[in-house]
Amino acid sequence: MTKYQQTFQDMLDYNSDLFSAFTKVHELYLEDAKKYQAQFNELGQDILEVIRKYENMLCNTSEGGKYGKFSSQLSDKFWAVIRAKFPKIDFIGLQ
Repeated sequence: MTKYQQTFQDMLDYNSDLFSAFTKVHELYLEDAKKYQAQFNELGQDILEVIRKYENMLCNTSEGGKYGKFSSQLSDKFWAVIRAKFPKIDFIGLQ
């Protein structure tokens, strides 16, 4: 398992209650976006904070070193795994 996949799994494991609730809301949002937009946005803000925290933990060590140019690629791969699980994650905050 690669580092970004392990970080993703750790994020899900350590915040299982939050991600469990978000998964339910995400599924409801897929069915009826207008009806669940406010709830999706509210819970989504907490999810984004957690994701950014883990993204920073993943990428901070490589940014300052000789592998700094690969940090953005690592971040992109991490977000690709997130988007695979939560395809509408980019819709958080929309009105």
